[in-house]
Amino acid sequence: MAKTPSENWNAQLSQYRKKCQSIIQISKKIRYAGVINVYGRTLTGIVQPGIKPLLKSEQVKNEFFIISTLVSLRTGVDASIGKLEHVILQHQKVTIILLQKKNVTYYVSLNKNEKNLDKILSQIKKLI
Repeated sequence: MAKTPSENWNAQLSQYRKKCQSIIQISKKIRYAGVINVYGRTLTGIVQPGIKPLLKSEQVKNEFFIISTLVSLRTGVDASIGKLEHVILQHQKVTIILLQKKNVTYYVSLNKNEKNLDKILSQIKKLI
């Protein structure tokens, strides 16, 4: 029996959540792992236990909208310069890694002092 669109959607969300849980387990330095759609809406997200979020709810919405817009606009140049592999945003307090897969963006924030960024990035790429 075929699954309904709702069942397919819930199964997809469950897969995203499992991937975020796996990403969080890579390192205690990972603060947050989430998946956002092309409109900047959070599909799922997990905060590392014991970590206090730095952004308020409205700030998160704005951040994700900006990120989704950036990633969406970048897809227009894929044919010319190649597909986007990842984006690393360095802030004073955190490092943010963005990875695009199909129509979603994985948003991962880490503590600023993480020394094994390349290793963590490689592990995340394998998971998604």
